[in-house]
Formats: sequence, structure tokens, C-alpha cells
Amino acid sequence: MSGGPLSGVKVLELAGIGPAPFAGMALADLGAEVVRVDRPGGSGFFPGAEHLDLLNRGKKSVLLDLKQPEAVEAVLAMVAEADVLIEGYRPGVAERLGLGPDACHARNPRLVYGRMTGWGQDGPLAQTAGHDIGYIALTGALHAIGEAGGPPQIPLNLVGDFGGGGNYLVIGVLAALREADRSGRGQVVDAAIVDGTAHLLAGTHMIMAAGAWVDERGANLLDGGAPFYSVYETSDGRHMAVGALEPKFYVELLAGLGLDEDPRKQHDRSRWPELRARIAAAFAGRSQAEWSAIFAGSDACVAPVMSLREAADHPHIKARGSIVEHDGLLQPAPAPRFSLTPTALGTPPPVPGRHTVEVLGAWGVDAAALIESGAAVQVPADDAKDPS
Repeated sequence: MSGGPLSGVKVLELAGIGPAPFAGMALADLGAEVVRVDRPGGSGFFPGAEHLDLLNRGKKSVLLDLKQPEAVEAVLAMVAEADVLIEGYRPGVAERLGLGPDACHARNPRLVYGRMTGWGQDGPLAQTAGHDIGYIALTGALHAIGEAGGPPQIPLNLVGDFGGGGNYLVIGVLAALREADRSGRGQVVDAAIVDGTAHLLAGTHMIMAAGAWVDERGANLLDGGAPFYSVYETSDGRHMAVGALEPKFYVELLAGLGLDEDPRKQHDRSRWPELRARIAAAFAGRSQAEWSAIFAGSDACVAPVMSLREAADHPHIKARGSIVEHDGLLQPAPAPRFSLTPTALGTPPPVPGRHTVEVLGAWGVDAAALIESGAAVQVPADDAKDPS
């Protein structure tokens, strides 16, 4: 793709799943040239449907058998031309392949080598398997999410994989690129989901240290414990989200609901159970659409809870183009936005090996020899699957 603040930056992504591909997508959204090194047999959750994998949008794909030394040498030759390499293997796997940081920095001392794991490159759990739910469990994040008296609730894989994982890999890569530009030295970025998730909890730890947060679910200001920061069911079985934290917003909430509560008692916890019951009864009296109309344009901080598909049609989301249909797929637009170097959605997700010949040739590698040896595979475009 062209344009974007990272235009001209060349990224190699050793294929994996989850947070590392998300980081690669974000870098591609920002304008970087991202080449994904796929391997025979695939590495995604949905074999045969890789053309639907939005985490690979804006990327090109080469298919290399990294068990063959010729393929490893080809990647190292590409490393010499790259600015960034990202991988999401368990610690030590890249080294065993011959593609660890030492081997790559020997070819390109300026290379930013980004590593994405759940547990980190060291520590007692570094070599064990894991997934988002376990990482956020160990940091305390999962414990804090859910209703009072109920079990922890899983916040999709947003808090761990993508929030504490992929986003922190992007942050680390961008910071290391800045240092490489300044000093000419590349470095290793160790992005661990447990580290990033713990970092995301800085605000919660601050409130707890101040004595305003108890270490239990559903009992605090921002976890649904406060009746003016919660979710309520409407008469049609839908829901409204309420976030009227500030006193002036709370006054607007009460006015919209038609409740005669004393706003000065907003933080009187002894009255919270009664207040919650009154707010719940009010919301139960009208439909979601009716409440949306009542609170439209107000500062009560009340919003309808939309489904993933509905969200794209909400007037505000639609006006900003935050969620769009592109290449036949509903997907989020690139974020954030830039005034000088605007971003745009790039090419659709490619099938693995779609760009083997094109990319290897452009990066100075003899594609024909690799294909003849079986170390590389060129997959022809299938118009029904791969419009790129």
C-alpha cells in the first residue's frame, strides 16, 4: 500500500496467529510494506479461508519452507533489506530455525527485531503454551471483570492478545525504529502479553492505591459496581450503556430517566442498591430505540449497546467511517488518523504464497531457483478468493 506515516518502511512478518499478525496489520495500515513469510500447511485458524483473514490485509505473502536451508537463506537475504522483522514463536524457535536476532543482526545491524509472546522471552512460564484468557488471568485483569458475586467474564481477546499484546509490539517497534534512525543500531523488542496487560492496569492500580478501589468484581466505580456506570436492559430485551460519572452528566441522566433523585447523593454507596433498582425499572419501561432518541445529543453519557454488525450502521460510526465494508468484508478502518500522511485500507488478505515470485524478485532473491528446489512455492491468484 502507498501513503501513511510508515510509507517506505519494510517489514518481514514470520507467519503466526493472533497478536503478531495484528501488529503486522497495524503497521501495514500505517503505510509500511509488510511481507508475511508463510509456511507450507498454513498457520491460521481457518485453513482455506485465509483470504478472509483481516489481520493480513495490506500485506503480501511469500510461501517458504523454513525447514530447508535455502529458504532460511532467502529470509536472511530479505532481512538485509528490511527495517523490521516480527515473529510470534515460543522463545528459542526462531533461533533453531536460524532466524534469531543474532543471525539477523549479523546481516542487518539496523534491524528492529520484534518478538511477540504471551509469557515473555524468560521467566518460569516462558516455554509453556498459553492463550489470552490465561495471560489476563495471571495479571489480575480477568479477576476484575464481571458482576458482583459472579464469575469473571471474558472480554473477548481484546485485553490480552490485541490490547496488551499486538498494540505493545507496535509501540515497541515504532520506538525502536526511532532509535535506529537516531543511532543506526537495531535492537530486540520483547513484547509479552502479560507485560502489556499489566501496563494497561496502571490506572486501576492507581485507584486501588488511593483506597478508592476494592480488589473484587462489580464493587467499584468503573466495573459496573456504580449504578451510574453500568448496563441496563430495555423493554425489548436490548441494552443501554450508562457512563454518567461526572456530577453534571449524572444530572442529565436523572433528567432523561425522569427520576427525582438528589444528585448530591450520587456517591452515597449505601443508596446504590436502591438507585440501581430505580434506574433499572426506568430503562425497562421503554425500548432501546426510544431511550436512544431520548438521550440523543445529550451529555448523559448513555449509548445503545450495538451488535458487531449493527455498529457499522450507527450514524456516528458511519459518518466517521470507523467500520466499513471493503473488498466484500466488514472491517474496521485504520486508526488513528493523520493530517499530513493519511492512511487508507490496502489490498485484501492474500492467500499464502500469492506474491512469492513478485516479492522475492523485488527483494533481490532468486525466486526461480527456490521454487525449483521446493524451498518456495508460488500460488496462482484465484479470482474467487484473492482479488489482490
